[in-house]
Formats: sequence, structure tokens, C-alpha cells
Amino acid sequence: MMVTKFWLYDAIIYIYALSLLFYFADAVKKNNGAKRMGEGLLVFVWVLQTLFFFYRMYEHRYIPVFTRFEVLFLFSWLLVTASLAAKRFFSLQYLVFFVNVFGFTMLVLNLLIDPGVMPAAVELQGGVLGLHVVLAIFSYAAFAVSAVLACGYLFVQSRLKRKQWTSSLLRMPSLETLEAYMSGALLAGVPILILSVTLGIVYLALYENWSAPLLDIKVLSTLAILFLYAWQVLLKYRYLSAGRTLAWWNIVSCLLLLVNFTVANNYSRLHPWF
Repeated sequence: MMVTKFWLYDAIIYIYALSLLFYFADAVKKNNGAKRMGEGLLVFVWVLQTLFFFYRMYEHRYIPVFTRFEVLFLFSWLLVTASLAAKRFFSLQYLVFFVNVFGFTMLVLNLLIDPGVMPAAVELQGGVLGLHVVLAIFSYAAFAVSAVLACGYLFVQSRLKRKQWTSSLLRMPSLETLEAYMSGALLAGVPILILSVTLGIVYLALYENWSAPLLDIKVLSTLAILFLYAWQVLLKYRYLSAGRTLAWWNIVSCLLLLVNFTVANNYSRLHPWF
């Protein structure tokens, strides 16, 4: 069964792609008309994604965060939401395009996943486990935004170092601004991921009576990822490391996070529903 049977999902894909084309036209050569069209279409994408989420919740009678299809969809929705907030409140319009390339990729990858797959057990639908999954997705979205900002930081720094005063450089925020927002997204993601991991352990203790969670590859890999991001917080606020160092740590951690999400789940005894 292909995801394209959902006309609403198809509409989201096509309008999202059109929005990115307008944003790309503005990125190549400043074009306020193209930027306004891209922004308007992106808002429309957010509305359609929200409608699709609630439609799936109504259709299946549970909060849709328990399958790979649902997780990727919610992840994309969060990136769209974050990009709209960045444009509105933080004056990061030029980076909105790159955040949404990430979000659009998640939706396209979902075309390879059967949307009709349901959670393995009814008792897993909601409660502590549902909040655990939602918080994990929120933290992943924060880390993804932080990684995009880290790439922007390295781009601006390299251009400044080579004294390449291009039009794209002039439209980017300052290094100080990029570092501040990169660190802010990182600082938001770490406590959310800590809460997610804590709720996962609570669920095991209350409902599964599983006494050895540290033997599971997903738990081990997630704790390693959490340690990497916590280490970056220490580098920033305790050891006052340079922005370039933080940016590279951030990008590497995000790549490992993607590996954790795509690979570790396949070998986890704790995530058979996923």
C-alpha cells in the first residue's frame, strides 16, 4: 500500500516542493516576491500537515506517534513549525530554506513506508510511552535545527576567513547570532531528551518489569547520543569553547543521531512497535 493513496499527503508534498522552489529562487538571487510566495505556501503546508495529523488521529483513534511513518511525519511538522518561528521571531529567514530541505526530505522518505502499519499492541497507544516518544521527536527536531545553524556558522566563518564578500554572506546572520541560536537549540534539546529517556525507563519499570534496559542497543546508543550533546553544553557554558569546535561537534552528533534513529531501532527489543 503506497502513501500516495492519501490525496492530502500528496498535496502537502507538491505544495512543499513548490514552496522550496520559491525559497531557492530567493536564495540564488534576492527576490522579495519569490520569498513571499515561499512563505505563504509554507504556512499552507503547515496547515495541511496539521489537518493530516488530526485526520490520522481521528481515523485510527490514537495519538499517531508510534510507527516510523508517524514519527517522520511529526518530525517534519516540527521542522516546519520551527522554521516559521525562526522567520517570524528570530530573523533567520535565509536559513529557513535549509531547515525545510531537511523537513521535506523526511516527507519524501515517508513515501517508502507503508502508512497503514499500525502499532503492535493497543496498550502501547498513549500514556507514558506516548509522551516518551513525543519528547524524543521534539529533542531530535531541536538538534536538527541546531545542526543546520552549525552548518551556517561554518559557512559564514569560512567566507569571512577567505574574505569572500558574496551576496549570500551579506544575507546571513553574524557569527555571534548563529552561535547563540545554535547553542539555544542545543540547550533546549538536551533536557527534553533527558525527560524522554527518563519516561522510557519509567514505562519499563511500571509496565514491562524489564530489569536490564542497559542491555538494549537502542538504550545504549541513545545514552551515548545524550552524553555527546550534554558534553557540548559543557563545552559551551563551562569550558567556553570556540564556536567552530561546537559547530563540528554538533554536526557529528546529528549524523550519529540519524544513525541511531535509522539503524538502532531495527535491533532493539524495546521498540518492536516501531
